[in-house]
Amino acid sequence: MLLQAARAAIAEWLGDADGGALLADAPAELLEPRGVFVSLKRRRDAALRGCIGRAEACDPLLAAVRRAAVAAASADPRFRPVTRDELPSLAVQISVLGPLIVVRPEEVEVGRHGLLVRHRGCQGLLLPQVAAREGWDRERFLGQTCRKAGLPAGAWRDPDCRIEVFTALSFEDGEGRPQAPA
Repeated sequence: MLLQAARAAIAEWLGDADGGALLADAPAELLEPRGVFVSLKRRRDAALRGCIGRAEACDPLLAAVRRAAVAAASADPRFRPVTRDELPSLAVQISVLGPLIVVRPEEVEVGRHGLLVRHRGCQGLLLPQVAAREGWDRERFLGQTCRKAGLPAGAWRDPDCRIEVFTALSFEDGEGRPQAPA
């Protein structure tokens, strides 16, 4: 249902009247506030085409997915907006985030945790699958998350740096049942 809602929201944003309506019969768990990220990838080469979301659980999951899907298609500053012709060639990936938990650096588990680093008014986030896919160890994962925040790679060593972890349930178009990171 979430993948269908994400794709429908993008289609509606592109002006497709047949994009689909908000799913009225959504199960209660899709109405609970959750953090979520939506990534768009080209099917032919898996290249990222947009990724936007929110780590904090502020909106009901279904609404958060729809909002993040449109933002990934239209507002990721790294990419031009998605076009109507391009949409069928894109895979939609959704990562539903668990709660944020403040940890010490040595508690970060690569392949299980995603990271949110906050320091000196900056913040950066990387999903759990990024470190696993790239083969990073804990220190590299922390450093790359700091760099994403616009901080020096070693900023995570500063005692004033706030490190938060989360788990994520990630799934995308064409996959079977969603899988939690190992």
